[in-house]
Amino acid sequence: MTPLVIAFTPNYFVPAAVTLKSIAQSSAAGARYEIICLVTEDIPERQKALLEKAYGDRMTFSYVNLSGRLQGAYVDPRYSEAASYRLLLPEILPEYDTVAYIDCDVIVRNDISDLYEKTYLKNFLLAAVYEAPIEKQAERWASIGCDPEHYFNSGFLIMNLKKMREEGTSGKLLDALKVDYLEFPDQDALNQVCKGQVFPLPPIYNSIRTFFLPQYKNDFLRHYQPEDWEEVQRHGTIHYTGGKPWNLFTVQFGEWWKVYRELPDAMKAEWSPNKKIQVLASIYLTAPGRWMMDTVRNISRLLK
Repeated sequence: MTPLVIAFTPNYFVPAAVTLKSIAQSSAAGARYEIICLVTEDIPERQKALLEKAYGDRMTFSYVNLSGRLQGAYVDPRYSEAASYRLLLPEILPEYDTVAYIDCDVIVRNDISDLYEKTYLKNFLLAAVYEAPIEKQAERWASIGCDPEHYFNSGFLIMNLKKMREEGTSGKLLDALKVDYLEFPDQDALNQVCKGQVFPLPPIYNSIRTFFLPQYKNDFLRHYQPEDWEEVQRHGTIHYTGGKPWNLFTVQFGEWWKVYRELPDAMKAEWSPNKKIQVLASIYLTAPGRWMMDTVRNISRLLK
């Protein structure tokens, strides 16, 4: 059974459920997951019951309320406090040597359980996907003490909790969070503290927004191979960095809505999505609608 950590709040229940649905769809039939949910407030019993009913044959669920555990650390108001809870995992999960972690704005299109079983971290603190820096990013990363050539996205990680405990990594990460100038606080802190001790994963396991955009292909190819680009386009796990598909017409918009549509009605009833975006999705998920909207978007890019 693969231990997989997620973090969400009750109002993020549906995006979390969509991510879990995509995980189940992309894993081998026999794969099972132990889902450890980090929360800032108690999740309603009805939502817990919905998760058990929907995924109970493939997933077990436990909940850890960490409200107030980040005292002294700077929490950027743009992000949920729950996003930084991954930094505490070595201490709050002492019974685990390794776990996987994933954000809840992700559509998984690869088998996480298979990757987890085949990844041997040994003396590495983490396994993660390196980003391919675009204009000005490398300069920013270097200015905060990160390695621009090996800056990773923290939306999907395999974490060597045993080694992190041995090295006191959580304390170092919390110290790094005591400043207010980091653009992506928990991610930047992880890159600062874990520099040089990260095992690189193929880009298909955490394909961020720029990995799908043709205008950034040359940046991608400075760090990866042409076949990696093709693999990402075909089945890269989609991480919606930037705009979210439930709020905006964004990159890989339709893939999120395809999975959302397959949720049980009782799960969908837990949420009121943006009505205009929902109508847009209904149009986009038809063949003519997708052709029309993609054509307009491509023309708009050419005119910029």
